[in-house]
Amino acid sequence: MGIFGRKDSTDTTTAAPAAVNPDLAALTGDYTIDPSHSAIGFTARHAMVTNVKGKFLDFTGTLHLDGTDPSASTASLDIKMDSIDTGSADRDGHLKSADFFKTDEFPTMTFRSTSAEALGGEDYRITGDLEILGTTKPITIDLEFNGAAKDPFGNERVGFEGKAEILRSDWGLTWNAALETGGMLVSDKIKLNFDISAIRNA
Repeated sequence: MGIFGRKDSTDTTTAAPAAVNPDLAALTGDYTIDPSHSAIGFTARHAMVTNVKGKFLDFTGTLHLDGTDPSASTASLDIKMDSIDTGSADRDGHLKSADFFKTDEFPTMTFRSTSAEALGGEDYRITGDLEILGTTKPITIDLEFNGAAKDPFGNERVGFEGKAEILRSDWGLTWNAALETGGMLVSDKIKLNFDISAIRNA
C-alpha cells in the first residue's frame, strides 16, 4: 500500500474483507420485523432553527440474514404513508396532501435492498432502492447489530439500529416556503432512523 493507504500502481495486494463474527452463523435465516417493538422515523430541519421529528406507525418488513456471508443478506420494507405522525394533526394532514406525499395516489413507500456488506465489528451497510411518489432512487443505510436473544415467549429476536440521509427533492418532494430572514421553511436534507426488532420465522 502507498502512503495514506493509497494503492501504488505496482502494488498488487488487495484489502482483506471485514472479519465476520463466527457467532453470527447461527443467526442465518428469515425474519419478520415486529412493528410493535420497532420504529421508523425521520428528522427535518424546520425554519432553519430547530428539528422536527416524525415516525411512521404502520409498516411491515422482512429480513434474510446470512451470518456466514453478510453480502447475501436482504431486507424489505413497506410503509403506509397515511400512518405518518409528527405530533401535530395539521402538519400530518399537510404531509399527506398533494404538497408532499399525495397519500391518496401513493399510499405506500417501499425499500428493497440490492446489496449488503460487513464493515467490521457490529457495523454493516445495506444499499437498496427507496420508492416514494412512484420514483425509485438508491439509498445506503448504515446499521449497527444490537444483538440476538430469545424472549419470554420463545421468539428468537435480532436487533439493528440504522441511519441514512436523503435529499427529499430527489423524489420530487419540493414544496417549500421562503423565510423573511432568508433560507427555507423545510430542509431538503432528511435524516432517517431505524430501530428494528425482528423475529425469526418458524
